[in-house]
Amino acid sequence: MVWYVIKLLVLLPLIAGLAWGSLKLAQKAQSRLAASPGGARRMRVIETTMLSPTLKLAVIEFHGREILVSASRAGLTRLAEAPALGEDE
Repeated sequence: MVWYVIKLLVLLPLIAGLAWGSLKLAQKAQSRLAASPGGARRMRVIETTMLSPTLKLAVIEFHGREILVSASRAGLTRLAEAPALGEDE
């Protein structure tokens, strides 16, 4: 019984540290892959808001347009589109 508790006290922090480290590594890799090679980004998320635990609204700027989308478990739905603020058409 004592041996089990000793193993638990050693392995539990080790596993938690490995999980935390892998999450940080994945986050860093994702941010590096998201940047385009030329440095110019063609799409950016302007604003997001949670309506419920399963529904989020987001405004995305893409090619001079602002697109309002809803994100849910079923997928993405485009709700509206308008010229980006600051640009005249």
